[in-house]
Amino acid sequence: MDDKQTADLKAMQSRHSDAASALCCLECDKENPRLDIVLLGLNHKTAEVALRECLGFSDVEADTALRHFQALPVIREVFLLSTCNRVEILMATPDAPAAVAAAKNYLSESKQLAVADFESALYVHQGDAAVRHIFRVAASLDSMVIGEPQILGQIKAAYRDAVQKKTSGVILNRLLHKTFFVAKRVRTETGIGDHAVSISYAAIELGRKIFGDLENRKVLLVGAGEMAELAVEHLIRHRAGKIFVANRTFERGVALAERFHGKAIRFEEITDVLRDVDIIISSTGSPGFILRRDQIKQVLRPRRNRPLFFIDIAVPRDIDPEINRLSNVYVYDIDDLKDVIEENVEDRNREARRAEGIIEETVIKFRQWYEVLDIVPTIVGLREKFYGIAEAEIRKTLNQSLAHLSAEEGQAIRRMTNALVNKILHDPTLFLKRNGCLGENSIYLDATRKLFRLDEEDL
Repeated sequence: MDDKQTADLKAMQSRHSDAASALCCLECDKENPRLDIVLLGLNHKTAEVALRECLGFSDVEADTALRHFQALPVIREVFLLSTCNRVEILMATPDAPAAVAAAKNYLSESKQLAVADFESALYVHQGDAAVRHIFRVAASLDSMVIGEPQILGQIKAAYRDAVQKKTSGVILNRLLHKTFFVAKRVRTETGIGDHAVSISYAAIELGRKIFGDLENRKVLLVGAGEMAELAVEHLIRHRAGKIFVANRTFERGVALAERFHGKAIRFEEITDVLRDVDIIISSTGSPGFILRRDQIKQVLRPRRNRPLFFIDIAVPRDIDPEINRLSNVYVYDIDDLKDVIEENVEDRNREARRAEGIIEETVIKFRQWYEVLDIVPTIVGLREKFYGIAEAEIRKTLNQSLAHLSAEEGQAIRRMTNALVNKILHDPTLFLKRNGCLGENSIYLDATRKLFRLDEEDL
């Protein structure tokens, strides 16, 4: 390679370096020109639990599905979320209808279910609608219980899988990171998760209001049903103390007590234990009261007026409501808890409306970033064309009328020409970026590509 060829190569490298720098290192995004964001899924609102169970993915199945989608040319990036309440496939694709069809076919084949058997339960969102949907899901606005926090952890776990298997790329990585951001912002800036909306959790919240905190408070469970188990989980989370379990079937009481490192007692021992415990949660199937006013009155003196809190979540009730008339004794039944929950649900709905505003704001910001991706290939093409024309003219001139110039003088001409090209393209580049951010990029991008014939390969 002679000096002139070396100079030409350096000049070319310099031009590409300048272009890449001017585009803020977005050259790599050229691999994803004009991809659409599409989401296909079903959830608890559109599908019965039997269908959700049928179409759900285990971890192993999700792994297989991601690899299958990854191998399809029509799907460039993919993320799969499968929970008990929803199955959703989020894709970046150059051909949205074909990607949707591919996803449906895979669901049909892998689950051995005709498309017609589940198609009516599906929803498909594209562009802003898809972005908005995943934001709303992560912020728990699309959940069965608005404000429940578990869904965000499930999305993060699914995203980790996509990253590990390299099925997400520039677009979905950005979208999912924005999703986590908006979910955190909703949780921080609104009170969407502040109030209990389940019977068991509402009961524990009432207990906290009475006792201040539940740390080391002793608890008696009467009955060992599902409600009691959920209540115990909440109690343990709040560092409650020793847990006693009384159940008519003693063996079942023993089993539940062992799960929570508690102590099983027989029904006949309930009155004795009442002298020590602070909270009683009752959920038996008894047809009548199992605790009456006289029984409780007997244990108040040895308790020395320490508060006693009854949560009766049985129907019919287990706890005689007359007990509530005793001093320092509090009885709440399931209707009381429902009233609390309805108030809390209304509070959450009010906060959800504030959350929708945050989400719309973030959808707009994401769209601005996304539209810049469309601008990048046009700006790169424009620069390559100008530099290509300038290089061809410089080479021709240096080989003919200015052939007598030295290599240093030839490089000076190249530097001057490159500087001219940079200055000429500076304002158009800024114009395209600015108007792209205003959402008018399609008009200006089309005009630019037509004016400079950027889509004709032979130029």
